[in-house]
Amino acid sequence: MNNIKLLPRLMTFATVAQKGSFTDAAVHLGVSKSSISQQISALESELGARLLNRTTREVSLTALGFKLLDRCTMLQDQLSLLFNDLNDATISPSGRFSITFPHSLQSEIIIPAIKQLLSEYPNLEPVLIADDKPLDLVENGLDVAIHVGELPDSGYRALPVGSLVEIFCATPLYLSKNGSILSKDELVTHNWITTAWQKAKTSVTHIDSNEREDLKLNVFSKCNTLPAAIEMTLNHLGIALIPDIVARPLIKSGQLTHIVKNLQGPQWPVYTVHAYQNEKPIHIARFHQIVCRLFEKM
Repeated sequence: MNNIKLLPRLMTFATVAQKGSFTDAAVHLGVSKSSISQQISALESELGARLLNRTTREVSLTALGFKLLDRCTMLQDQLSLLFNDLNDATISPSGRFSITFPHSLQSEIIIPAIKQLLSEYPNLEPVLIADDKPLDLVENGLDVAIHVGELPDSGYRALPVGSLVEIFCATPLYLSKNGSILSKDELVTHNWITTAWQKAKTSVTHIDSNEREDLKLNVFSKCNTLPAAIEMTLNHLGIALIPDIVARPLIKSGQLTHIVKNLQGPQWPVYTVHAYQNEKPIHIARFHQIVCRLFEKM
């Protein structure tokens, strides 16, 4: 198998998979739809396996296609990085790289992203500031902020990353002592441990119908940081609304239980925010890219 010859076909496949259609991929790549189809057919023939399921309306991935897309996405990142490096061959990022972010993203997103970034740019000196309150970039001498929630008006540049959804959780011991929580009527009677941004009257979404509703919850304790709210919850003191990205590992380990699964709390957009008006430095562009990839895998 000629691996070099497969490279453009793999990139074409990745674009089709990401765009969800041959037509959109052709427009994005500036080639004809028939050329896209020929590239995909040649790739599938070379591999001896189907990568895409095609209908008149949409394109979907086979099991092998899903696996290959993950690798191709990494390859796209590396190619992008390679050409950025060629364009900035005389520049090797070094020195202080300061970033602020909410506690909810620290373990699963920020630390892994910094680890990857330092493997590529070892002369950077990261300064990490975890704070559930947004910090102004200029006032605090920051290079980047990972912002969760709607953006305030400012002159900063914001790049979309993904979104967080809050889900209701409690410990198995709390539920054992206080009874199962299966409905919204049961939910509002329990002690709710809140964070700084959560209010007694909170908006929830019914997953089955996608309808939104305001619930007045029984505020028991207020915490100014998410880690404090989680620690109180883990000590069986009440229920909490926790971002899914933080809750999932705790649910998987058995420390928390996802309750009232047909309801979810607010969904928040996530952005990378920087103050550069023109071309941003290569390490900031790469950091944003890594953060986006980590979000996609969650």
